[in-house]
Amino acid sequence: MTQIPLEVLAGVDVGGSGVRVRLQVGDRFLQARHDEALPRAGGQIDVPRMCHNVLTELWPLMAEFGVRRLDGLALGMTGLPGLVPAPVEVARGLWSGSGLIDGIDADTVAIASDALTTHLGALGGLQGGVVAAGTGVIGLGTNHQDIWQQVDGWGLFVGDEGSGAWIGRKGLQAALRALDGRSGGSAVLAEQLRLQYGDPLALVTLVHGAKAPSARLASFAPAVAQAARSGDPIARSIWRQAGLRLADTGIAAVRDLPARISWGGGLFDVGDLLIEPFCARVQEVMPAADIREPGGTALEGALLLARRAATGKARTREPYVQVFTSDAAALVN
Repeated sequence: MTQIPLEVLAGVDVGGSGVRVRLQVGDRFLQARHDEALPRAGGQIDVPRMCHNVLTELWPLMAEFGVRRLDGLALGMTGLPGLVPAPVEVARGLWSGSGLIDGIDADTVAIASDALTTHLGALGGLQGGVVAAGTGVIGLGTNHQDIWQQVDGWGLFVGDEGSGAWIGRKGLQAALRALDGRSGGSAVLAEQLRLQYGDPLALVTLVHGAKAPSARLASFAPAVAQAARSGDPIARSIWRQAGLRLADTGIAAVRDLPARISWGGGLFDVGDLLIEPFCARVQEVMPAADIREPGGTALEGALLLARRAATGKARTREPYVQVFTSDAAALVN
């Protein structure tokens, strides 16, 4: 009896604080992560180093399953398109590898915004709006055909309202106000600042001198959550305001679309502190909205995109996704 070849797919989620990889061979799955702040060079994402991090995690998973090639590989990443020179450079890096690690033999490679992979993970391909919140934040409303609406995703200094970096910054500001003796400060957050960073004077160098300031700020968000759960009103207000801002992002994303809204990203793992004000705000503005808990993560969305790309069901929709076939692998030479 002829054995049907197993489908081999890989989904990758590249966020501000690291890389997650999920490999599927038939009905079996393996997963790994690489915890390192998103590498940057010259103000943009350091694509060769990022690809090295992805391949470092992917190859051991493939070795464990005994496979050497992929039918489809999809990578959802933060910073697309603004912080990536060209998605084809990411595809090249994955195909070619480097002197330290081999490239991947993949029939199809899809390079997408994490907004799209989060959308696919949360709603499973249905039309609607999804807010992706982690270190940064971006909203995407789409019917996967002719409507593609991005909301926020403008980065630390001019946008990303309600993101992990935004929450961390607000928390640190409240801590420093307390240390300065100014009104509106939080003694609880001031103590959290000392526990996490030591001398407050060191904070200036740690944040402004960081290779990834957003990730540094976002690292204080868990302390703001801890303070909020202890009853600190300032910390609770920060999380509430974050929920309202993220809800406004989701509401704006579904203009001209059915009012189906969901969310994704590690920031929502905090639970009720964020989800309750988020849902309350959506219901207040759009009483008939279909608010759905996410059906899956951005990583599962990337795997779905990989399958669609491998079967020819995913098409290039710039700037949200570009699909490259093995014919384009010659680009690496």
